[in-house]
Amino acid sequence: MASSNGSPILEIKDVTKVFGSVSALKGMQLRVMPGRVHTILGENGAGKSTLMKILAGVYQPTSGSIRLGGEPYAPAGPQDATKAGLTIVFQELSLCNNLTVAENILATREPSRYGFINDKALIREAAELVAELKLPVSVTDKVGDLSIAQRQLVEIAKGLSIKAKVVILDEPTSSLSDNEAEILFDIISRLKAQGVAIIYVSHRMEEIMRLSDDITVVRDGSYITTRDKTGTTIEELIALMVGRDMNEIYPPRDVPAPSADQKAALSVQGLSRPGEFDNISFDVRGGEILGFFGLIGSGRSEVMNTLFGMRQPSAGTISIDGKKIAIRSPVEAIDRRIGFVTENRKEEGLVLAHSVETNISMVALKDFADGFGFLKRRRERQAATAEVGRLAIKTASLETVTGSLSGGNQQKIVLAKWLLTRPRILILDEPTRGVDVGAKFEIYKIIRQLAAEGTAILLVSSELPEVIGMSDRVVVMSEGRMTAIAAPDQMTPEKIMSFATGFLS
Repeated sequence: MASSNGSPILEIKDVTKVFGSVSALKGMQLRVMPGRVHTILGENGAGKSTLMKILAGVYQPTSGSIRLGGEPYAPAGPQDATKAGLTIVFQELSLCNNLTVAENILATREPSRYGFINDKALIREAAELVAELKLPVSVTDKVGDLSIAQRQLVEIAKGLSIKAKVVILDEPTSSLSDNEAEILFDIISRLKAQGVAIIYVSHRMEEIMRLSDDITVVRDGSYITTRDKTGTTIEELIALMVGRDMNEIYPPRDVPAPSADQKAALSVQGLSRPGEFDNISFDVRGGEILGFFGLIGSGRSEVMNTLFGMRQPSAGTISIDGKKIAIRSPVEAIDRRIGFVTENRKEEGLVLAHSVETNISMVALKDFADGFGFLKRRRERQAATAEVGRLAIKTASLETVTGSLSGGNQQKIVLAKWLLTRPRILILDEPTRGVDVGAKFEIYKIIRQLAAEGTAILLVSSELPEVIGMSDRVVVMSEGRMTAIAAPDQMTPEKIMSFATGFLS
């Protein structure tokens, strides 16, 4: 293992975790130094989440030892972990949508007066933290009214409201665009300066190389190696993580992009919705990948929700194959062969308590019914099995409860669900959020394959390299308006970011 001067604030030796006959962790090792960012890197299913839950007191290790601040560390639950000086911000949000930002940040630790919650003190303390962290939210807003990116920032504030020796950040930028991520990076720099140790879990390689001091690679539940950031490369880390070389993250096109004179599969003209977006116009052709990029509040997801019938526009037209249509509900969108991989898989994309098979087949159930309305279970199972193999979904069986899988595998199940409907137009809103680089490559190949088969694809992403690497053209939005449709010769990070900030138009 790589070493640093001084004593580690957190040390893990030979930690193993067994669930029944499955070993989720095998001989895990980790030395985390104060005032440094230590990244844990591995594919989905590599054991990262299990290790984080052990540190947070959610799980207890089967064997091995952990020391925090030089003392034995064996939390019986999350509260024990917090008291010992360790806090964790999980990738999956744990907020209550019906409570305010302030109530969520200080939940279970509300200031009181005469045995009652002191609302003024609650708002004041939360507002001071939000101001200190420079977060673009109001503490009196209901969390349910916030965007996914804003909720992620609130989740981070909630974790950082507890003064800790060790802060664990699990995919903290998965739903943040570059501007919001910069807010977090500034927070991390300040924590480091205070001597706080940061354990960072992320799949974004450029981000990892920017922030990390030390990088530990895990694979299949086992410790592989720890490297100093300055002594390694992205290519080397990817090879260590996936056990193979990956020469290209974004697979090339097998067939040329459709020509400009080809008829549009989907045409949008002057689409507007008060307070969300205004005068949105674009065409996407069969076989084209049209990217959408913008910062928080740009209106990208709201446009996609409207195209799928989840919201109704106040003005504008939507046409498929040149024919104007009205999409009044998601059912009508599905009937017109529009698929939608939502950015919020937990609340909108999946039924977490149901099986993998049920989630994959739920939208396409009518395709597995006979003439009398009875379900053909064998056909349903065969189709679900094919999609599990196609997307390399890691699951013990089709009966596995979806909520028990990693975030990346859950995201692939959402994608599988829509692929089963054979969509003609496919909306992908943050399709690789929380997905490791190996799984991303598999999803990118599927997207390329769908485009080659003639599917018109709308790709919304907060990852600028992903938008540029996968799109044929990019629609750039800022504060609810389109600022550009970037052609290939304009698709540079500098130009697209300038369009997104309204600097160029």
